[in-house]
Amino acid sequence: MRIALIGHGKMGRAVEQVATTRGHAIAAIVGKEQSASLTRDSLGGADVAVEFSVPEAAVPNALACVRSGVPVVVGTTGWTSQLATLEREVQRANGALLWAPNFSIGVQLLAQLVEKLASLTPEARGFALQMIETHHAAKKDAPSGTAAMLAKLYTAAAATDIPITSVRIGHVPGRHEIIADGQYEQLRLVHEARDRRVFADGAVTAAEWLAQSGRRGVFTLRDVLSSDGGGR
Repeated sequence: MRIALIGHGKMGRAVEQVATTRGHAIAAIVGKEQSASLTRDSLGGADVAVEFSVPEAAVPNALACVRSGVPVVVGTTGWTSQLATLEREVQRANGALLWAPNFSIGVQLLAQLVEKLASLTPEARGFALQMIETHHAAKKDAPSGTAAMLAKLYTAAAATDIPITSVRIGHVPGRHEIIADGQYEQLRLVHEARDRRVFADGAVTAAEWLAQSGRRGVFTLRDVLSSDGGGR
């Protein structure tokens, strides 16, 4: 498979390493803010593009890929207020987009645990809830896209919000912790990324899935992990 990389920072380089290790070719490497010049030719005739840039560039980059007929996996966070607009454009262009706030399989398992916890209404049993997410000092969005996703799932199931505390320090790839604190006990659900390659591996897996069989529509990592393929 030929993969175009949009953005070649720490995540882009990690995707490159994982992709080549798995036998894929890098068709093109383009800057994180080059949406105006993104065409099928500038993307090297890629089968799929993987986008890890900055929040303000993610949507223009994704749109340029879709309009060029190149399926795109978006790993950038902090742009989902524009998701509805992007979905409409993908459908209009009969394109293919897969996005996720976090490409870790472990985070997907955590999300299911959070939904289950919310369904048990821990507040009614005297527990106070708090989410703490910690990332490296250079991360631009706070709360993280993953924290926002987990909070949305919790609110949908529990009909109440969960407070989020964001910590930006050092070189932490990512840590998400949900605390349920009772008078005499405490429960913690924790996911800790030890290496950013966990996200790169998930992004390459998503790219492989998206490029298969001419898929069209808007997908998330849950679709990749499901048995029916999902999509909207």
